[in-house]
Amino acid sequence: MAPKQSTMMPIVSKVYCSPSAVVLVVRRRPNVANGGGFAVADCSQRVVFRVDGCGVLGKKDELVLRDSDGNALLLIRRKGGMVEALSLTRQWKGFTYDFLGSQKLVFTLKEPHSYFSNKNPIRVSIESKECSSYGPFEVRGNFLERSCSIVNSMGDVVAQKIGVNKEVQQVMASRDLYHVEIKAGMDQAFIFGVIGVLDYIYDGSTRCC
Repeated sequence: MAPKQSTMMPIVSKVYCSPSAVVLVVRRRPNVANGGGFAVADCSQRVVFRVDGCGVLGKKDELVLRDSDGNALLLIRRKGGMVEALSLTRQWKGFTYDFLGSQKLVFTLKEPHSYFSNKNPIRVSIESKECSSYGPFEVRGNFLERSCSIVNSMGDVVAQKIGVNKEVQQVMASRDLYHVEIKAGMDQAFIFGVIGVLDYIYDGSTRCC
């Protein structure tokens, strides 16, 4: 019997779905400008993704996920206005670009207001019709600690933030360097789009002071 292949979940693109689990390293970029962002590298220290924060973009509540060549993969914005002010959640929208440069809504992340944030998981809905069956996802645990996971609608962990060893911690602050383990078949670009939002929410390297 042939071995069972991993189910691919190309939310942004199948290019970013690996047939095997991967561990990628997140490193906070030098904070030349407030909200500089972070870089993501593989085991060979090759940069795979980059997230530009509001200090680079010059816009508050906005992020861009780029590939290793600097091409924009996701534009992520927080929805504001009176609707948000009256709601119990803040909504972040993630958009991809098509070959003509038009934006397409891919996911919505609902961020609970601060007084609810420690009680409820963060929900991520998939908005594109062809990928709607993959979601929704939830972020569970504490993003600032090692106990943070992204789970699918079946409750299976598809990505997990893990710490670094003690030797590395002695050289760099734990918030400046950590690992993310992503399960086989999961779209890595989508995962780091979500992580970019979480970094912003919890006053990380993407947020302007």
